[in-house]
Amino acid sequence: MARTVIDGCAVVTMDAERTEHAVGHVVVDGARITAVGEGPASRQDDGATYVDGRGCLATPGLVNTHHHLYQWLTRGFAVDHTLFQWLTTLYPVWACLDEDTVRTGATGALAQLARTGCSTTMDHHYVFPAGGGDLLGAEIDAARTVGLRFLPTRGSMDLGRSRGGLPPDHVVEEIDAILDATGAAIDRHHDPSPDSMLRIGVAPCSPFSVTGDLLEQAAKLARDKGVRLHTHLAETDDEEAFCRERFGCSPVEYVDSLGWLGPDVWLAHGVHLDDGAIAALASSGTGVAHCPSSNARLGAGVCRTRDLRDAGVPVGLGVDGAASNEAASLVEELRHSVLFARAVGGPQALTVRDGLELATIGGARVLGWDDQIGSLEPGKLADVALWRLDTAAHVNIPDPVAALVLGSAPPLELLLVQGRPVVRRDALVEVDEERLAVDVHDATDVLLSRAVAR
Repeated sequence: MARTVIDGCAVVTMDAERTEHAVGHVVVDGARITAVGEGPASRQDDGATYVDGRGCLATPGLVNTHHHLYQWLTRGFAVDHTLFQWLTTLYPVWACLDEDTVRTGATGALAQLARTGCSTTMDHHYVFPAGGGDLLGAEIDAARTVGLRFLPTRGSMDLGRSRGGLPPDHVVEEIDAILDATGAAIDRHHDPSPDSMLRIGVAPCSPFSVTGDLLEQAAKLARDKGVRLHTHLAETDDEEAFCRERFGCSPVEYVDSLGWLGPDVWLAHGVHLDDGAIAALASSGTGVAHCPSSNARLGAGVCRTRDLRDAGVPVGLGVDGAASNEAASLVEELRHSVLFARAVGGPQALTVRDGLELATIGGARVLGWDDQIGSLEPGKLADVALWRLDTAAHVNIPDPVAALVLGSAPPLELLLVQGRPVVRRDALVEVDEERLAVDVHDATDVLLSRAVAR
């Protein structure tokens, strides 16, 4: 792999000292960063590719801590519904997914993430219709095609409507089949090495779609295999009421009783958390994926981001499913995380640099990957986003971080993942975007036709 020198740009490192350079450089050798510094880089390396970074800001590649890639095919449905109404509307459509539709939908979603500065994403795939094929493998193929670092989680549901859960019975699985498939996915795909582009997690869906038995056994399986645990929690008032009625306790108390708090766990949303729940997350090291746009779109509320951070809870950002966030732009989540926190907590509730921290090193910490990604430092993997801030939309904004976070989404001049270009001059390197749009259109038609026929 080539040696690349990004020169003349502003640099925000997100290292432990939060070092910034008004004019600096980043040197990449193969998969790793070898130098980050102030001022111009040496021009004596004839074998290097020099990238003119004047007018740009270099940041770590953004990290997405919660998503449902397959939902790219079902954007724009149930747009004025609550979470539970939205889910019951879309479950019959998702029940018709197969390997081909998931691959196409995932490629579309991953392409959009890449074009908005994301270098690492997780995915929470929990709908596995009988006969659908290798759906997890399909989205892994899509991530390789686009070029992103990937942490897909093998999700699951075993609590159907006939047993008091939310999902219809035909989209849930038996617990033994879930555990067997999850273990097989880890054994086949999980790469724990320092240079890994692919890790696997375990992710039963939510308290209202899985049994306590599944949660307990999934946690044991994940810890036996040495992988991370993820689920939705405390997203809406409806979920709080469900847990109080069914289990006699709050969502956090419920999952805590099943062994689901700890430094190897992160929870999606965490909107409805009282002080005791936040203290429990902090003391256990449990992380939170904050999804501001989806939470607003579904009317779930605003996460207590400031309080979580002050308590020491690891917090990252998530786009969430494309069907509850039709933009699916990670840089937009960065902006919304700051604005929504300020809307309820005042202008100091989240600074622009706090927001960028959530989107980079904070997200890497939530995914347990902060030893390798999330900051621009020598020795770390070369995941670098280079944002152009000298166009009419951003020129003369004196603070480049404020321009990125509070301004409109800027053009992405370059996105490196593991030192390889994924986006160059605001276009994908390995994906034909016009062809992809046609493929997504056709796959959506196929999926909806199946749902109507069913």
